[in-house]
Amino acid sequence: MNTVLPGKAVDPPVQGRHNAEVTKAKLTRSPDPDLVRRLQRALTAAGDELFQAIQDPAPEVLRSTLKNPHLSDDHLLAMLKRRDLSEDLLKALFQLERIKTSHSLKLALAKNPNTPGSVVQAVLPCLYLFEFLDLCFLPGVTPDQKVAAERAIIQRLPTTELGHKLTLARRATAVVVGELLKEGDNRLIDACLGNPRLRESSILRFLNGPRGNAETISMVARHPRWKSRPNLRMAILKNPRTPPVWFTLFLPRLRTPDLHSLLASRRLRPSQKNLVKEELKKRGGQ
Repeated sequence: MNTVLPGKAVDPPVQGRHNAEVTKAKLTRSPDPDLVRRLQRALTAAGDELFQAIQDPAPEVLRSTLKNPHLSDDHLLAMLKRRDLSEDLLKALFQLERIKTSHSLKLALAKNPNTPGSVVQAVLPCLYLFEFLDLCFLPGVTPDQKVAAERAIIQRLPTTELGHKLTLARRATAVVVGELLKEGDNRLIDACLGNPRLRESSILRFLNGPRGNAETISMVARHPRWKSRPNLRMAILKNPRTPPVWFTLFLPRLRTPDLHSLLASRRLRPSQKNLVKEELKKRGGQ
């Protein structure tokens, strides 16, 4: 005969009855009346009352508003301004026929910081060039959104007209203006150099690349913001297309070790090396 210690075992039939009673209690429990009212309003409200519904904190209420026949573009735009929407809800919004046919709604979806990357990638081809630029500088924009917008701009550069490129050169992000500088277009260089977001590293890549010519190199050499940067001066002097005037102006300000470094450069033309040798002779052949 088995002995059952008190508190150590439970009669399986008793335990089963207990679980069934708990489940039944849960099933028969009345739903939250307030939530039921809000769900009903989300499905049937119109006008201002629907605007109130789309500000509801409950995700299930927001999903219910998507089934409301009175839902308009203005309601959806107001919803997309919320910064607490879930990725699932944003994906559901993207599937709405109304969003697929509305440019302003696509733009609002792209601007929401919680929009999943896959949805952003699907929406970006529908946007205009300067909408990408606005997205880059939008407060709260995520790094992924910014990178995607920058890539979209760069992909369109080959077919972008000069006037729009000039605007981008003045206003764009460091990444975009660096790409414009690499083009080496004389008409864009000054605008790029004046962009406060331009990085010195982008100018170095340009000076060391194949697109620079005597005119564009001189633009860098005379620009008030960049002309005194030691790294840029050396890059200018190591470029075989640099006009002699910049050797005349810059060589006297270089340290003697830097002059020897220039003389050893394989990029310099013989005439440029002669200018370096003359400067060394002035210093006593050091």
